[in-house]
Order: sequence, then C-alpha cells, then structure tokens
Amino acid sequence: MKRSIVGMLALSAMTVAMGSAFAQAAAGPSMSAAEKEQAKKVYFERCAGCHGVLRKGATGKNLEPHWSKKDKDGKVTEGGTLNLGQNRLEKIIGYGTDGGMVNFDDILTKQEIALMAKYIQNTPDVPPEFSFKDMMDTWKVIVPVEKRPTKQMNNINLKNLFSVTLRDTGEVALIDGDTKEIRSIVKTGYAVHISRLSKSGRYVYVIGRDGRLSLIDLWMEKPAVVAEVKVGFDARSVDTSKFEGYEDKYAIAGSYWPPQYVIMEGETLKPMKIVSTRGMTIDGEYHPEPRVASIVSSEIKPEWVVNIKETGMIQLVDYSDIENLKTTTIESAKFLHDGGWDATKRYFLVAANASNKIAAVDTKEGKLAALIDTAKIPHPGRGANFVHPKFGPVWATGHLGADVVTLISTPSDDPKFAQYKQHNWKVVQELKHVPGNLFVKTHPASKRFWADAPQNPDKDLAESVAVWDMTDLSKAPTILNVAKDSGLPPTKAVKRAVHPEYSADGKEVWISLWGGKTDPSAIVVYDDATLKVKKVITDPKMITPTGKFNVYNTQHDIY
Repeated sequence: MKRSIVGMLALSAMTVAMGSAFAQAAAGPSMSAAEKEQAKKVYFERCAGCHGVLRKGATGKNLEPHWSKKDKDGKVTEGGTLNLGQNRLEKIIGYGTDGGMVNFDDILTKQEIALMAKYIQNTPDVPPEFSFKDMMDTWKVIVPVEKRPTKQMNNINLKNLFSVTLRDTGEVALIDGDTKEIRSIVKTGYAVHISRLSKSGRYVYVIGRDGRLSLIDLWMEKPAVVAEVKVGFDARSVDTSKFEGYEDKYAIAGSYWPPQYVIMEGETLKPMKIVSTRGMTIDGEYHPEPRVASIVSSEIKPEWVVNIKETGMIQLVDYSDIENLKTTTIESAKFLHDGGWDATKRYFLVAANASNKIAAVDTKEGKLAALIDTAKIPHPGRGANFVHPKFGPVWATGHLGADVVTLISTPSDDPKFAQYKQHNWKVVQELKHVPGNLFVKTHPASKRFWADAPQNPDKDLAESVAVWDMTDLSKAPTILNVAKDSGLPPTKAVKRAVHPEYSADGKEVWISLWGGKTDPSAIVVYDDATLKVKKVITDPKMITPTGKFNVYNTQHDIY
C-alpha cells in the first residue's frame, strides 16, 4: 500500500510537472482569432515547406516555442522561439539568415512580419488528417479518357514546350519554346512545385503546395486539365509509372501533410491506395510528420524511389502488385529533400541537407551505394550530369548554406570511363559559388554549366546566375545579372533569378525572374553558346514565374 501511495504521489508530481511544462510551452503572445487565421495562411504559403506543419524543422530550423534534443553523448540542448523573443524573431524573418532563408522584408509587410513572430511563439495547431474518402470526394474526371483526342490536335512542338509555374496565381503557363508564345494558361493548385511528364510525353502531372494534383492533356487543341484530385493539404511530389509494360498505368503523389503517399490510376487520377509514412527515424525516434520529399520513377524496374524527409528513409516501392504492395526501406540520413538520376539512370542521388550529405541509391541492387559528405545544406534540385575533363562522369549539387557547387564522381559501365573508378562516390571538386543556390543545370549538347542563387540575401547576387565553361573549370564563372538583362524597370523588391532550364536541343537556357505579386516578372532566354539574351518573355498574366520544365528534357530526365 505504501509503495502504491508513493507511486501515485510520484505520478501526480510528474503529471503536474508535465502540465506546467505544457502550460509554459503554450504561453506565447496573445493573438485574436482573425490574426491567427491570417498567420496560418502566411505560414503555409511561405514557411511550412522548410520548417514543417508542426514546426519541428528540416531544411529550416525547429520553430516550436520550446524544444530539447540530445546529442550522441546524451547532452541535452534546449531552445525555442519563445527564447528568441519578438524583436529577434522579427529581425530574422525580415533580414533572413546565412543558412539559406531569404529576407522577407520585401515579401511581407512590417505588420505581417510582427504577426508571424507572434504566431511561431505559440504552440502549433495539428491539422486534420486526409482519408481515402476525403480524397475520393475531391476526385474529378473533367474529360473522360474515351472522349480525349486520339492524336495531337494542335501544331505545338511538344518536345520544346515549357510548363512554367505561376506561383502566386495557382496556374501553369504552357509556353511554346520555338515561338516563345504562351499557348495556354491552366488553373492548377497553388504554387505548383513540379511538373512531371508521362512516359509517353502526352500528359503533364502538376502538383501544388495545396495538395491539388492536375493532369494536363497536351494533345488537346488547347491543352487543359482533364482530371484532378486533392492528395492532402500540403504536397510537393508526383511521378508516373515508366517501366516497360506499365507505361502511364499508375501515378503516385506524396504529401507533406498528412505524411503519406497515394497511388492512382495514371490516366484518371482515381485514388487506389494510401500509404502512411509515419514511423521511426534513422536515430530510432518516432516522428509524427515524416513528409514525402521527392519521388522518381525507375525505368529499369517497376519501382518508385520515395524519399521520406524527416525519417531519413528511402523507400523503393514496387508497383507490380498494388494490392500486395512491397517496399524496400533503405536507411540514409536526415533530412531528405530532392535529387536526381546519374547519367546511367541506375543511381539516384538525393540531398540529406540537414546532415550535409548526399545519399546515392543503387536501384538495380536495391541498396545504398554511398553516403557522401558535402558542404552545408546541399540543394540539388535534380542536380546536373556531365563528363569532367579530369574526373570523368560527375553529378553536381549546389548549396543553400555554402559558397560552392559540389561535383561527385559517379560510376559508369562504359569501358572508356574505367580509369575514373577510383574516384567514384567522392567529392572531386568544389566550384566557387555563393550561398543561396537552388538549382544547377547543364545539357548533353552544351559545354556550359549554370547555377542560380535566388536565396542569397544580397540583391545583386539573388538577381544573377553563374555560368562555367566545362572545358576549363579552373576559370571563374561568368556572372549574368538577369534582372538587368531583362530590361524591366528596377524595383525595391528582389527579382530572384531562379531555375535555369534548357531547351530540348540544348541551345537555349530559360531563367525565371521571380518578383513580387504586383511587380512585372519575366523569363529571360539566353543563347547558351554566346550568353547573349535572345528573348525576354513578358505578359501581364505571367505573374511570379518560378520553375520551368521543358517537356522533352523532363520526360527523359535530362539535366
């Protein structure tokens, strides 16, 4: 009895302590209901991608009011937004950080910055789940398969068509790469993250950050959405089935919230199966929000490579039997983000940007090939492949948090590259760049290598791109100020030069100038050989262009 009383007293004391800690954690600055709703919207649009819906951090820092963590020696570190306080948080939000967070003083008003500083000092709300029924309720087939064209009904050169994200209007502009004319503006989800092509090249799958997945049929007289579904409240990734015999049979989309992925019919987007990604991290701790960061489709197996951000787990999902789904789980490093194929399409390389590593997966053997240490916060996009004059085949990544572009040697079965085997999975060179890089790009027909820096806090650097001559990488890059080259009137807001993308023939490079919602934006087209401006594409309807995806290059994973 005595032991029981002692135990009850101990439990009571622990409960009081936990209640006190919870009360302390929840004691952020007071906010009205209207302020909280406004802050939620801004947080979703501008912050959740890097910091997470639950604010536990990934590419960005943990933004919980209170947090603690143990290092490998068991030492506990504590922190939180309440410890930073209102004034310091406003400065961080306004001016950005050297870790790749942009300055928001030209994106948000002073009142919005103050509001966000208050909001992140309060305990985050847990959003609702999104079930199979919820998903089915959003599914629409706008044009049934049997009523779609049986051949291409327009005169567009589809190989050189660009799918361009108009971030803040929730649209995609389909721009003719030959004529530089907008052929169609399609209503999609908010801030489309990526456009992915069907194996056939007929369909474009676009997914917005609001979880809305749209299927665009390029064969229609005026390309338009023929099916759509909402896969969650927050999403980033989509791909189709590409293995022989399964071409475009299935599609897969991954969510940030809820943390799960869904398998669908490829031509209608009808949901078939939802799989949760919640579980244990590589450190053996449970995580409630392991987001699906990126998905790519293998062409050597009926498999998708699904990268789970917070757990550091890579899943190879075998779609040959959807009802009896088989997955291979590969441990890598945290926090997984984006990546791309090597030149052979056997190895997939993905950034574990919080660990400052690149994980390479051998999709033929179904195992981890290497974990490569890199500079701070690698952010490759898809990366870039080329043959280095000294080290043979390499894959490149830029960095949000470091002033270099990293070149990693990749394997090849081609006998002419056998001499470079000793370098495989090693960093062979770091090209001097600036922090804040998001995308690097080249093309098999080019001798140029391009890198942007839109997240750099310096206005001139954020509005410029660097271009290297790959025949002599010892030379400093040529710096092109895209904002000045565009001829647009100068503005206080930064016009971020983002996402170099090649034309199908490798002769042109398209760069987005991502300005403010009310500022004029543009796409600047450069001649890859001369680095001269060939065309500046502007249109009142082209608002905040960001990612651009050339149909042929995206269809064939050329980067």
